[in-house]
Amino acid sequence: MAVVSAVLATTHHPFFYRETVLTPQEKRRPEAEAWRHKVEAYRATLTAARPDVLVMVGADHFHQLFYDNYPTFLIGKQPKYDATFHNEERYFGLPKFVLDGDEDLSGFLLQELIDRGFDFSVSHELKLDHSITCALLSVRPEADLPVVPIYTNIFAPPLAGPARFYALGQAIRASLEKYPGDRRIAVVGTGHLSLEIGGPRQFQDAAPDVEFDRRAVRWLADGDIDAILRNVTPEVLKAAGNATDGFLDLVLMLGVAGRGKADYADHLELFQTTEAFFTWYPQDTT
Repeated sequence: MAVVSAVLATTHHPFFYRETVLTPQEKRRPEAEAWRHKVEAYRATLTAARPDVLVMVGADHFHQLFYDNYPTFLIGKQPKYDATFHNEERYFGLPKFVLDGDEDLSGFLLQELIDRGFDFSVSHELKLDHSITCALLSVRPEADLPVVPIYTNIFAPPLAGPARFYALGQAIRASLEKYPGDRRIAVVGTGHLSLEIGGPRQFQDAAPDVEFDRRAVRWLADGDIDAILRNVTPEVLKAAGNATDGFLDLVLMLGVAGRGKADYADHLELFQTTEAFFTWYPQDTT
């Protein structure tokens, strides 16, 4: 059977590539070099896992999914995926990609997750945005592995809660471990911590809720789902910033990883956000 060789949970800040690659060194922000070093160290945790395929968890930022029909959970099932929308090129300088898919693994996961009680939508014409491409630029810039994208709804209420996201993570892990063959599968998911988009706290010098971020980093590093379920409510997420629901995808990744402490955990408090990086190595996969 397949093995889950690594589970990575991170943020998908679209300015990373612009600030550390595109911007001339003399014009970069003071934090840019520290950010680059942290991401390179984090990248090594995926390389060490020797994956054959990436299951990637993200969310569509109203590029292709909208309020009129935004599925709670969706999986892509295609031989190829175009990635990067025009506004992401224009504002963030993100490159375009054409990524290989894995239709067999997508189809297997779709059926398994439906059988486990998750009513997934499926797309055969999904275009991927920066929730996927920013993760690739961070941990696999070669973009040389096939991907299976899973999108969750973290934007269009009503939203599933932390318990449901965690349970989906557990179901993804159990399903992947049933996949026939000897492939090494890494699961890479992106969300974020406290975040304000278009609101009065968007352009502060620090994240909108640094205290929430510090607690969230500790919960994820410790694998403390019990603390998350006790403390994280829709009201808490809203108070931390109007886009903090992206934390739900990090909870999902903890579900894939299990309750153990992260093998790698780091964070960086940047302009307007806290960036965090976690890796778990499931047992007996090295």
